[in-house]
Amino acid sequence: MVQTRVHNLFVSSDGYAAGDHVTLEEPIGGAGALFGKFDGRVIHGIHRIKDPVTVDRAMFSMWGQGIGAEIMGRRKFGPQSGEWPDDGWEGWWGDEPPFLTPVFILTHFPRKTLEFANGTSFHFVDASPEKVLRLAQDAAGGLDVRIGGGPSTVSEFLQADLIDFLHVAIVPIVLGSGVRIWDHLAGLEDRFSVESISTSSGLTHQLWNRIGRD
Repeated sequence: MVQTRVHNLFVSSDGYAAGDHVTLEEPIGGAGALFGKFDGRVIHGIHRIKDPVTVDRAMFSMWGQGIGAEIMGRRKFGPQSGEWPDDGWEGWWGDEPPFLTPVFILTHFPRKTLEFANGTSFHFVDASPEKVLRLAQDAAGGLDVRIGGGPSTVSEFLQADLIDFLHVAIVPIVLGSGVRIWDHLAGLEDRFSVESISTSSGLTHQLWNRIGRD
């Protein structure tokens, strides 16, 4: 069954998944400590490194498995707001974005598609969660769609009941401020089965699987 998935959503112990303000210097808005245990080398498979296969790395490596398209919010793509400036900005990732698929960016200011040699393409759309998910599913070619963040976008899709699988990594830090993930989602656990596993790194991985989705 084709699914809509969230992977590697890092959340502080007090429920924050990003900082307040995204800038060129602070892409996570001052919440970079959330990613201190993240090994991004394995997102396309743990075979890419020679280090031990840990539970953390195994969890991180699911990010790229069976994904045919991604949806992300505008703040994950860049720090700009309003009309797009003519500054040549093509995202945080340089000439080789890691997505390798079509990526649909939610914005009130659509612009020309950006395409990269490694198969990544950025499509800028002004659409509801339901509509952009249909666009991404069509582009995914029968594979799954990943909701890539940030936390406001993930929350919006959860509120719309469009998520089938959610991988949360709870980080043992207290941020005290930022963008919360669980607001407006009271009773979410009733729609999912939830498994948790804690690792020696201090992370607690939660796997949320949608109940009763055919």
